[in-house]
Amino acid sequence: MNFEEKIIKSDSKYHGQIIDVYQDTVILPDGQQANRDVVKHQDAVAVLMITDDDKAIFEEQWRTPIEKTTIEIPAGKVEPGEDFLETAKRELNEETRYKADHIEKITGFYSTPGFADEYMVLYKATGLSPVQKELPKDQGENLRIFELTLPEALQKINDGEIEDAKTIMAIYYWQAMKK
Repeated sequence: MNFEEKIIKSDSKYHGQIIDVYQDTVILPDGQQANRDVVKHQDAVAVLMITDDDKAIFEEQWRTPIEKTTIEIPAGKVEPGEDFLETAKRELNEETRYKADHIEKITGFYSTPGFADEYMVLYKATGLSPVQKELPKDQGENLRIFELTLPEALQKINDGEIEDAKTIMAIYYWQAMKK
């Protein structure tokens, strides 16, 4: 069966610093028309950082859209001219002040394909050490950096303290690596 929808009209509704919003009119495979609200967002990375003593590095930060703090792994947007790996290295420095001897891709995925085009690549970083030259932090970004063991991270998922999808995916990957 053909599921493809053909865009016949795309109206820009909002242009912001992080997202652009469009309302697209599409022709469905059966010939009917429908509207789709679409959020355009830069591609992004997230990094599961594993320390030499087998803990992961997490960040706690305020997230205005959900009006509360979240516990997440380091992540950030791919800037123009960067590739995913360069972004991962930059984000480690900016957010945690670490560099990694080994960074390997775990997987890539669309974070919320029902309404957004953001594609994210999840990496695992090991061989961590403090950076020699600190890059500037993003303006307005306030983070608390801390470490958790795998059992502690799993418990925080079970207790509802970790609700971020990319972070949950990374923790379950970490758990699967142990088996």
